[in-house]
Amino acid sequence: MKKAMVLGAALSAAVSMAAVEQASADGAKEKCFGVSLAGQNDCAAGPGTTCAGTSTVDYQGNAWKLVPAGTCEDMSFTTADGREVMGSLDALERDIPQG
Repeated sequence: MKKAMVLGAALSAAVSMAAVEQASADGAKEKCFGVSLAGQNDCAAGPGTTCAGTSTVDYQGNAWKLVPAGTCEDMSFTTADGREVMGSLDALERDIPQG
């Protein structure tokens, strides 16, 4: 009986943790590529960079920033040279520094 109660409690805790993790994953943020200014990316800015704050070009296509969920693909910016660029849920080939 005691083992069943412990097992039940452990299972309940695991289900609760999974629900919290799922809520976090479905939560308020998503990765959005090509929307951060130079040095303001959140992480993984692609080849030649290491992590947060390492992008070297505004709107670098392979650098991402966390944004409110559901807003990424609606984001648009005008670059210094007058081009309009959009956010993407996938890494982009544009505006990647040449090393």
